[in-house]
Amino acid sequence: MQKRVLGKDLTVSAIGLGCMGMTHAYGAPSDENDMLRLISQAVDLGCTLFDTAECYTGTNPDGSTAYNEELVGKGLRAYRDKVVIATKFGVRHTPDGLATDSRPEVIRKSVEGSLKRLGVDCVDLYYQHRVDPKIPVEDVAGVMSDLMREGKITHWGISEATEEVIRKAHAVCPLTAVQNRYSMMARDYEALFPVLEELNIGFVAFSPLANGFLSDRYTKDSKFEKGVDFRSFMPQFTEQGMEDNRPLLECVRDLSQKKNAAPAQISLAWMLAKKPWIVPIPGTRKSARLIENFGAAEISLTAEELENLDAILNSMKPATVYGVRR
Repeated sequence: MQKRVLGKDLTVSAIGLGCMGMTHAYGAPSDENDMLRLISQAVDLGCTLFDTAECYTGTNPDGSTAYNEELVGKGLRAYRDKVVIATKFGVRHTPDGLATDSRPEVIRKSVEGSLKRLGVDCVDLYYQHRVDPKIPVEDVAGVMSDLMREGKITHWGISEATEEVIRKAHAVCPLTAVQNRYSMMARDYEALFPVLEELNIGFVAFSPLANGFLSDRYTKDSKFEKGVDFRSFMPQFTEQGMEDNRPLLECVRDLSQKKNAAPAQISLAWMLAKKPWIVPIPGTRKSARLIENFGAAEISLTAEELENLDAILNSMKPATVYGVRR
């Protein structure tokens, strides 16, 4: 697979693998051996960026906790010198949603836990999972600088950050990547592109297929298990959401037919064509989808195709999609 550079010197595959869904948010955790084979297949297909987090957990059928970091670490143990492992700190799940906590002592406890679960001596890319309004980001950046000097991490980033936060953090300890929600249906963070280019910071796009919606494989009759599959409450998967977003899916479907590609591949190729420092991290539990997603790196959109596609997207009403207010 083609390579891209995040920040100053972190070389990764053009498309990474978001591993969250293997244990968290998309139903009960998948069989561990199946997921280990999938991770190995991803490496064989040229993927070198694997994304996880300390809070990506689920409950196994026997009641035990499925730790995504443990799964990823086990799956990549034989390939450690060939891959980049990214994980995150700073949030925990509560009955009321995500709670942020980026106190320095909590970060230090988190990094030690992640290193142990991953089975590594150093994290390649360590993200603040969400900005903590109680802790100045400059303080967080200071801890990152210390962890780099101690050899526990080599690069750091922030997820769901604004320009102001990015500039403050970068001034203390240079950021390698910002990981924000980005897809054809969620384009608000394109406003950050100028500052990322100015500061030489990479952009890692999570939910690049709008939680799978842009794969064009769902209908209004698709069912998701409530309580464990987050798609059960995402507006794009409702009957109204399907109708609201029908023009977008038709547009992607038309271009995919012209390019002899899958709709998901067009969505990912569109993103890759935007900037050379954008790296999407679609997730999946299925081998066929893995092959399809990574195949998007081989699809090129011409400048004219990209311009036409953007013009169509700009002419449409804002998408009905989770994580974006209409």
